[in-house]
Amino acid sequence: MKKYSKLIVAVIIAAIFIGTFVFLWQKSQPKEVQYTVLEARMDSLQKTTIITGKIEPRNEVNVKPQISGIIAELLKEPGQFVQQGEVIAKVKVIPDMQQLSSAESRVRLATMNLKQAQVDYDREEALHNQQLVSDDEFDKVRQQLRQATEERSAAEEALQVVRDGVSKSNASASSTLIRATISGVILDIPVKVGNSVINSNTFNDGTTIATVANMNDLIFRGNIDETEVGQLVIGMPMKITIGALQDMSFNAALEYISPKATESNGANQFEIKAAVRLENTGSNTATLRSGYSANAEIVLASADNVLTVPESAIEFSGDSTFVYVVKTENGDSTFVRTPVTTGLSDGVNIQIKSGLTANDRVRGPQIITDDNKE
Repeated sequence: MKKYSKLIVAVIIAAIFIGTFVFLWQKSQPKEVQYTVLEARMDSLQKTTIITGKIEPRNEVNVKPQISGIIAELLKEPGQFVQQGEVIAKVKVIPDMQQLSSAESRVRLATMNLKQAQVDYDREEALHNQQLVSDDEFDKVRQQLRQATEERSAAEEALQVVRDGVSKSNASASSTLIRATISGVILDIPVKVGNSVINSNTFNDGTTIATVANMNDLIFRGNIDETEVGQLVIGMPMKITIGALQDMSFNAALEYISPKATESNGANQFEIKAAVRLENTGSNTATLRSGYSANAEIVLASADNVLTVPESAIEFSGDSTFVYVVKTENGDSTFVRTPVTTGLSDGVNIQIKSGLTANDRVRGPQIITDDNKE
């Protein structure tokens, strides 16, 4: 019994050894390489590029106060539409003490001059009625009274402007009323009631009360690489898609190409602008917001009804290009290396200018199977 057990073990070991040897021998045998077969056909090609950027209003204005003071009241909110000249906010003036003192002094002086002019006028009028002074002398005194009256009125208005920011005579055009300078949508109001604001002058830009823009006149602003900017022409059509609104797209026309490059991540980029056409879009443009991220698709070149093959069938060798044309003889297929002249490529298919005819079959990529995977 012990003898038979040893024999069985020996047979099993021998079978495993022989099976392993046969398996390794089979794996070492060269496998037939198989390729896909592709067909040359007539088609139309477009070479496009995608430019990332954002949507902006063409005309965006910062509304600033004409005087310094404190925000007393806000009459509008972001998102509301305003007409040019409509009041957005009211400013309470905090007068400069030196200017206030000077204005008050001017009023007191004008009042004294007016009182003296009135006394002189009353005296001259009495003498004139008694025909003791000439008409010319009386007219001069009357003119002085008028001037003194006007001077006090001007001094009082100046005091009102310094103290209150507005006078009675120009209340409708008060500089304390912050008005929209253009018609459009209020994009932002960066101040609150009680905030101090300053007017724009030679030393600072002033405080922005509101940002107003015409949202019916939008542009796309983006950057394109220097390798593609040479193919752009003013007026080229573009298709704009907005990342936040996938179901919305707009047509646009290229209107500006920067003459100077800016460096971004080691690459030279050129700024472009395109006018977005909002008419006849069939979309609700009211949902558009300034600053939306967007992509612009531009067709750089196109070729209609040309002979094409998949670009994966092309072999590049230096400045030359080749394909392997399928030739069938006596039922056997062979691949003949054939030089071709290529043209436009869209990244998937490529134009064949010469070397092939329609319906020619060419060798494509190798077919990968489980047997020839490593």
